[in-house]
Amino acid sequence: MQGKTKKKPSVGFIIFLVITLAIVGYAIYQFLQPQLKILNLSYFENRLIENAKTPIDNNFFYKVVFDINDYRIRVVESVDGEIDAYAIVANPHVIAKFQTGSALLSPAIKNQLENPNITTYSELVSLAIKTSPSSYLGLSLEKISLLNRYLSLAGAERFSKSFLPSISSADRPSPTFFQYFLSYLPTIVTLLVFIWFIYRINRGSQGGAGFFNPGKNQAIRIKSDKKYSDVAGNVEAKEEIAEFIDYLKNPTRYAAAGAKIPRGILLGGPPGTGKTLLAKATAGEANVPFFFISASNFVELYVGVGAKRVRELFKDARNDSPAIIFIDELDAIGRSRGSGIGGGNDEREQTLNQLLVEMDGMVENSGLLVIGATNRTDVLDPALLRPGRFDRSIIVGLPDVKEREEILKLHAKGKRISKNITLANIAKRTPGFSGAQLANVINEATLLSVREQTQVITNEQIDEAIDRVIGGPAKKNRVITEKERIMVAYHEAGHAVVGLKLKSGVKVQKITIVPRGSSGGYNLMLPEEEKYNSTKSELLASIAAFMGGRAAEEIKYGKAEISSGAANDIEKATKLARKMVTEWGMSTLGPIQYEQDQSSPFLGRDYIKNASFSSKVGHEIDIEIRQIISESYQKAFNTINNNLLLLELIKDTLLEKETIVYEEIQKLAETLAPLPEATKTENEAIKPKEILDEILKFESEAEKDFENS
Repeated sequence: MQGKTKKKPSVGFIIFLVITLAIVGYAIYQFLQPQLKILNLSYFENRLIENAKTPIDNNFFYKVVFDINDYRIRVVESVDGEIDAYAIVANPHVIAKFQTGSALLSPAIKNQLENPNITTYSELVSLAIKTSPSSYLGLSLEKISLLNRYLSLAGAERFSKSFLPSISSADRPSPTFFQYFLSYLPTIVTLLVFIWFIYRINRGSQGGAGFFNPGKNQAIRIKSDKKYSDVAGNVEAKEEIAEFIDYLKNPTRYAAAGAKIPRGILLGGPPGTGKTLLAKATAGEANVPFFFISASNFVELYVGVGAKRVRELFKDARNDSPAIIFIDELDAIGRSRGSGIGGGNDEREQTLNQLLVEMDGMVENSGLLVIGATNRTDVLDPALLRPGRFDRSIIVGLPDVKEREEILKLHAKGKRISKNITLANIAKRTPGFSGAQLANVINEATLLSVREQTQVITNEQIDEAIDRVIGGPAKKNRVITEKERIMVAYHEAGHAVVGLKLKSGVKVQKITIVPRGSSGGYNLMLPEEEKYNSTKSELLASIAAFMGGRAAEEIKYGKAEISSGAANDIEKATKLARKMVTEWGMSTLGPIQYEQDQSSPFLGRDYIKNASFSSKVGHEIDIEIRQIISESYQKAFNTINNNLLLLELIKDTLLEKETIVYEEIQKLAETLAPLPEATKTENEAIKPKEILDEILKFESEAEKDFENS
C-alpha cells in the first residue's frame, strides 16, 4: 500500500507562520521585559528631603535622569541599603524646575530641610546624591547585576569602579538593537507581504509576464514529441506545411530559384479535426524554434498590453529565426474590425492592427513562418487573409471513411481488440465524426473493457462507445412503462422501414430503444455513399425518413394518440425543407436565394438572417415548405402501410434485443422472419505482433503514397 505523499508547505503559509511567530515573540518579550514602576511627584520630593537630611549612606540616589522629551524623571536609589528604581511622570515645567539652578524651593520643603543654605531645587537634588564611595563600591555581584538592570532601564551608564552617582539630562533612552528592530517590525512585515503578493501575481502569470511587466511575451517555446506519423489523414495539409518546413531548413535552395515562400498558413475547419495536432507535429518535425500562444493571451485588462505582447513575440522570434509562430484560436483577436456594437476602437482591434503590421509591415520577416488555427474563418478580418500575411488557407475538414479508418488504426495501437472487430465497418458507421471523437470512441471502449473486466475490446463495447459519443451514457435505470416502450419501438421501426424501402434513401445502420439523454431511443441513418453534395431526390428521401417515426405512430395508434417523440425529427425535416426552398432553389419558386445567413461575429451565430423577399413571397415559401413536408410524410405513411409485416418484425426484435445493427436489419428485410438465435463465440485477442505488423504495413503504404504524390 502506497503511503500518502506529504504536501510541501506553500510560500504563503511559511510567510504567515513567520509573521505570527514574530508577533507572539514580541508580545512575550514585552511581557517579560522589566519595567520601571510609576510613582507620583510627592513621593520623589519626600525621597529628596529624606536623602538630603540623613547623614548615613543607606539612603541616596545612584542616578537621577531628567528626560523632558519623555515627560519622565527616572530615579535609581538606595533605600535602607536596598536598590529601588522608579519613574516620575511630570510636565516639562516641573522637570525643568528640578533640573535648572534658578527655581527656588517652596517654603514647605525648605521648612522640612532645616538647612537655610539650600535654596533651589537643583541644590536639593545634588545634596540627595552625595555619598562616600564606600557605600556602593562594596556591593555584592547580585546587587551589581540588579543595579545595572535598573540603570539600563533609566537610560544611564553601567556600574563600574569609576562609577559616581550623578544627575544627567537625556532624550529618550538609547534603544538596543532588538528594540530598534522591533520598532521597524510593522514596516518590514508590510513590505514582506507586498513582496509576496507581487511574487504570487508574477508566478501566476503565463509566459513570465507579471505585475510590473504585463506586456512581456507570453508565447511558450515548446519541443514536441509528435511527428507527422502521429497524424492520420490530412495528407494535403501535411504536404503544404512540410514544404514550409523545408524552406526554413534550406532557404538557399528556394532563393536560388527566385521563389518567395508564403508568410503564413491559416488552418481552418470544424473543432476536433486536428489543427492543433498538426501544429504539434510541425513542432516535432522542424528543428527550429517553435513559439506557441493562444490568441486570447494577447488581450489583457490593461490598455496597450495586447499590442506590446505582439511586438515582443515577433521580436523574440526574429532573434531566433528561422522560427515558427503558432497562434491558436486566432478568431479571438482576428475578427473583422468595426463589427462590434458601436463600432468603437477597442483593445482587441489595437492588437489586431499590431499583428497585421508585424506580419507584413516595414520590418522584414525573413525566416519566420506564422501558422494560425481557428474554427471561424468566416469572421476573420480581410486584411489578415490577404497575400503577404496568411497566404494559404487550408481547410482541415472532417475525415472521410478512409481517413476515419486510418485514425481508428492509429488510436488502436496498444489496445487489445477482438478479431471480430473490423475497423473499416466502424469507420462506415461514424460519418461526421471528427478525429477527436474517433479517439474518444476507442478510449471509451477501452474504459468499458476495463470496467467489464473483459480480456479484449468487444463489438458490443465499440457500439456502446459510439452511442456514448453521440448521445451520452445509457439511462438503464430510467423507469419506462411497457406501453411507452412499445411506442418507442414502433417509432424507431418506422424510420428503419422508410430508410430501407425508399430509393435514394438513407440506410439505417443501427436502431436502439435504450434511453440516452432526453430521447427514448435513436436511429443511426447514413446515406449509401458519402458525398459532398446531395440531390433533390436524396433530400426528399431523407425528409421522408425523418417523418417515418411519426407516420408509424399514426398508423398503429391513430392521429389522436401520436406522441411528442417526433419533435427532433420534425425540427430536422423542417430545416432541411426550408433550405431546399430558400437557399438551394429546389422548389417551384425557382433557383432564387431568398435567405442568407449573416452571422454576426459578436452577436452570435444565426442571430440575423437576411430575408430579401416580400411578405407575399414569404407566404409562398411557407406553402412550399408545408407541401414538401406533407408529401414526404404521405410517402413515409404509404411506405410503412405497404410494409407492415417488416414494421412488426423490427418492432418485435427491438423489444427483445433493444439494439439491432445494420447486418441484422438487412437480414430482417430480406427474410421477413425473426432472427435466428445467435451462437456465442469466444472473442479472441489479436496478438501484439499482428497489430504491429498491420500498423507497420499501413505506415509503409502511407509513406509510399506520400512520396508518389
